[in-house]
Amino acid sequence: MLERASTLRQSLGAEFREEAVKSIYAEAERIARRAVHARDGRAPDLDQRIDRIVTSPVFGLPIMLVLLSVVFWLTIAGANVPSALLADFLFWIEGHGVALFQAAGAPWWLTGFLWEGVYRGLAWVVSVMLPPMAIFFPLFTILEDLGYLPRVAFNLDFLFRKAGAHGKQALTMAMGFGCNAAGVISTRVIDSPRERLIAILTNNFVPCNGRFPTLIMLATIFVAAQFPPVVASFAAAGAVVGIVLLGAVFTLGVSWLLSQTVLKGEASAFTLELPPYRRPSLLRILYTSLIDRTVFVLLRAMMTAAPAGAVIWLLGNIHAGEASLARHVADFLQPLGYAIGLDGVILLAYIIAIPANEIVVPTMIMVYMGVGAMTELDSLEALRALLVDTHGWTMLTAVNLMLFALLHNPCGTTIITIYKETLSVRWAALGALLPLAIGFIVTFLTATAARLLGLV
Repeated sequence: MLERASTLRQSLGAEFREEAVKSIYAEAERIARRAVHARDGRAPDLDQRIDRIVTSPVFGLPIMLVLLSVVFWLTIAGANVPSALLADFLFWIEGHGVALFQAAGAPWWLTGFLWEGVYRGLAWVVSVMLPPMAIFFPLFTILEDLGYLPRVAFNLDFLFRKAGAHGKQALTMAMGFGCNAAGVISTRVIDSPRERLIAILTNNFVPCNGRFPTLIMLATIFVAAQFPPVVASFAAAGAVVGIVLLGAVFTLGVSWLLSQTVLKGEASAFTLELPPYRRPSLLRILYTSLIDRTVFVLLRAMMTAAPAGAVIWLLGNIHAGEASLARHVADFLQPLGYAIGLDGVILLAYIIAIPANEIVVPTMIMVYMGVGAMTELDSLEALRALLVDTHGWTMLTAVNLMLFALLHNPCGTTIITIYKETLSVRWAALGALLPLAIGFIVTFLTATAARLLGLV
């Protein structure tokens, strides 16, 4: 009988499980109608009236986009001031630490290595990551506690089902906007191991808050500059939103590719009972968002940022001939960088910044200026002059850097998290190398097409 069932199972279509679930619910509804008597004309309750709007085929997706846009806007706009204050405080400590070491007669290399290398790397990551996460995760947890996130999964299920993935992957993508490592952890909500692996391997195509500084900088300097001042900020915001939507397209495309090749298998039925809306619990929000997510992710990031800061300082301060090691490595990478529309300095910055994407821009500025420690400039005008006037950045450089920022390998924290969640070196390596290969291919094709068409 089991052999016969196995044989017949092969002839069933891909919609078998969905049809089986529909049949079960239809039978349950038939039994309920026989056993339960309700008064005619009973008006739908408040939850049902809300669900008719937020899960509507017409209004569901626009409402979701508006809510996520508001969360992003609050996160980006609200994090600027606390990030600046936190950076001032941490770099004030650095200044006093350097002065203390100098007063104690410590050698310059020890002072520089510890304070301008290791400590500055930690300070940069903490000041950039902590405020956005402390805003984004509570907002996300409020939506989760309110009961709205299951409705998001319901609205997007048809897209992920066509890609051979699971509707709950939409929830893990939303978490990835705050931090890809947290997004990978959140895939635990997906029961199917195959579909969970797809969600883990594609979460990197969602730009995390560590990549937003680079995207916003490029959109402001290159995109906004092409428009009148009145609409410049809207054009820059539109460019960033376009990159986010492009990331969603790559997520669906790569999910489909994985589901047809190395993770080929049967899609599980998505049976989701929408929970009732409820008042969010303040204590639960604070614990889940700050302790279970923000602190957890930040500690992992700090563990990888400290050695990165040390490497950056060593590359900037050890010289071979008249140039630093950083300059030599950047010159070595220059042909590859040119082929994909970038340059050797940008590739070097991304190699050094594998532990934490937040240090890409300060590392590029450090190498371009030839100084021995990560630094930043006082204004976007000064940054534009350094990149465009001094080092020849073009619109192709900006477009391809935005694409590379979206598609390149995950940060070290996310790679470690993929390994811990899968307990597999093979899946962790695929999760790191697959987006990197896609990033190189896409930027190479873009650069080649632009040069053949004479656009640069």
